[in-house]
Amino acid sequence: MSRHSYARILTVCVFLGLVAHGQTISVDATPSHMRKSFVPNQALGAGIDRMNQQFIDQTFVKPVIDRVLEAGWGPVSYRQNTELYTEAWHWNPTGTWSDPSGKGYFVGSSNPSEMIRYSYGYPLPHRGVTRDDGTETVSFSRLTDGDSHTYWKSNPYLSHEFTGEDDSRNPQWVFFDLANVQSVEAIRIAWGDPYARQYAVQFFTGEDPIRAPTKGVWQNFPFGLIQEGKGGTATIRLASFPVPVRWVRLWMTQSSNTCDDHGASDRRNCVGYAIRELYMGTLGPGGELHDILRHTPDQDQTPTYCSSVDPWHEASDIDKSGRAQVGFDLFYTAGYTRGLPAMVPIALIYSTPEDAAAQISYLKKRNYPISYVEMGEEPDGHYMLPEDYAALYLQFATAIHKVDPSLKLGGPIFTGQNKDVEVWADAEGRTSWTGRFIDYLKRHNRLSDLAFFSFEHYPYDPCRYQWGNLYDEPQLVSSILKVWREDGVPDNIPMFITESNISSNASEASVDIFGALWLADYVGAFLTAGGDAIYYFHYIPFGVHPGCNNSGSTFGMFATDNKRQITQPLSQFFASQLINLQWLKPGNDAHQLYSAESDLEDSAGHKLVTAYAVKRPDKQWSLLIVNRDQENPHTVKINFHDAESGRDTSFAGPVDSFTFGSAQYRWDPLRKVADPDGPVLKTQITAGRDSTFTLPAASLVVLRGSVPSR
Repeated sequence: MSRHSYARILTVCVFLGLVAHGQTISVDATPSHMRKSFVPNQALGAGIDRMNQQFIDQTFVKPVIDRVLEAGWGPVSYRQNTELYTEAWHWNPTGTWSDPSGKGYFVGSSNPSEMIRYSYGYPLPHRGVTRDDGTETVSFSRLTDGDSHTYWKSNPYLSHEFTGEDDSRNPQWVFFDLANVQSVEAIRIAWGDPYARQYAVQFFTGEDPIRAPTKGVWQNFPFGLIQEGKGGTATIRLASFPVPVRWVRLWMTQSSNTCDDHGASDRRNCVGYAIRELYMGTLGPGGELHDILRHTPDQDQTPTYCSSVDPWHEASDIDKSGRAQVGFDLFYTAGYTRGLPAMVPIALIYSTPEDAAAQISYLKKRNYPISYVEMGEEPDGHYMLPEDYAALYLQFATAIHKVDPSLKLGGPIFTGQNKDVEVWADAEGRTSWTGRFIDYLKRHNRLSDLAFFSFEHYPYDPCRYQWGNLYDEPQLVSSILKVWREDGVPDNIPMFITESNISSNASEASVDIFGALWLADYVGAFLTAGGDAIYYFHYIPFGVHPGCNNSGSTFGMFATDNKRQITQPLSQFFASQLINLQWLKPGNDAHQLYSAESDLEDSAGHKLVTAYAVKRPDKQWSLLIVNRDQENPHTVKINFHDAESGRDTSFAGPVDSFTFGSAQYRWDPLRKVADPDGPVLKTQITAGRDSTFTLPAASLVVLRGSVPSR
């Protein structure tokens, strides 16, 4: 007998209750205890990201689209990737420059003409960051590139000219990493224009201001407070004796408001701060500086970080890597959106309010339906302080709402963290990014401009997952929702996870059954914890890559050939179908979600079985059940308890069962294919009060049927 034949016989046996001892899944069916009501076509979607331009041509074709739609995901979230590369985004390749010679600040045309099939990013020439938590890049900071003709410049929209507040309310900064503790007593700053009239040179007292910003403070060097900066090239003795430091920061609070080398015709050229090059080290007997920084125009330079970047650029700066964002016309008309309203982004961190307003105007003129507008992309990954993001948020919100006051705007689109986002303490000692962002909106009487709160969810590091990590997911996703609420996000502002998968890079976990079980647990736990919408990522076929152990990894639902044509579905495709097409009734009708608990635990107290119960609009009860026990099947009874009437009931009559486990799917790491590769096993039984249902080891099961109301 073959292994696969034996597995199928085992599946039938365990379904009939011939293996293991019965346990109970209890559903709290009390009407007043309903956890939430949600609509599948609003709550469960998927995301489409930037990709190589040739991949757009290969995947935006009907055979691929039709296959992808079989997963059942509803609304689409358009992911804006250029900001992860510190690039400006020309969402419309046609537009106007502030300087007609083809440079400055670009605003895309709001007038529809030819179909926009692709859009592009433009690396910013005044970049001040070597690397951050965004996508890896071949670009580099201008602060330590060894070229005095280049310079970093801060975002002009964070100056008094645009915020309406004193520059000290949005201090701009740069800091750099000396790699290890070194002796420092002097700094040389080659200022550009505008320069800082008031600033402080500081060092961090903790180990890492990026990974542990609250475990240390920025402290001024003894002579590091400068009250009357003159610009030019300034060499400043910071202390009487060398100080052992690793991290050094310039904290700038008053600008000279002198114009940079782009001229005085545009006020944006004359506000903020600009630095051409930084030098740091010790002084010799004659006052000469012994520089310890590495100056090179690549990623090997002394790493620098910055508060913001001026979005000024030129036509020649276009990204030449072959990457492209999908053009909005192709995005909306190809078929991926199903005609549903889509979540669209605007570039905020490296753009202008005028450009965002033009983009929204374009979409409205095309009559493309918009559900929500996400404002920017991952400010925490750029180490942006919440007050800076909030100041930009309000300027962009004002511009967008002039086009359409009814649009629902939100953010901040956090990177996929499992804990609170903390930042350097402000003057009041507050370290919560979210708390300070919310407070800023409240202080300006603009909280109503935040229609939703969004973040990403990537719970595990690639290549570091274990089977036991499955036990963590429900707690991870419910805990982070609790954190945002405790930080001050009001209960009436919905929570969206707008990009999600097991990890932020391709993972071997996604190709095997682990990926399917994780996805089901994640969706069910998020909705049960009060989440309002999730967007699976990546919707477009990604293909299988060698992976960490050369056993295969992916970031999506399909294996593909080298032309991105689908060769076979993978585990998360089948999980998606079970969630969207079997557990739920697809469409625009509301589902009621209730709590469900199993009493199956291992000796360490881990829940071996989790369950998520909905009452569908067709009046059927449907349970999404995850058996996370890798080795053992479990037989369960299903009990529905109504605390108001005191009644216990169970499924009665025909019950449809949909099973996806090792008998239906197994990943072969040597051949890098799934064999078997579906389909989901569908059976039906006639249930009564004492019926049991068996869950194969490491499986997803959907049970759907009627429960007597009396």
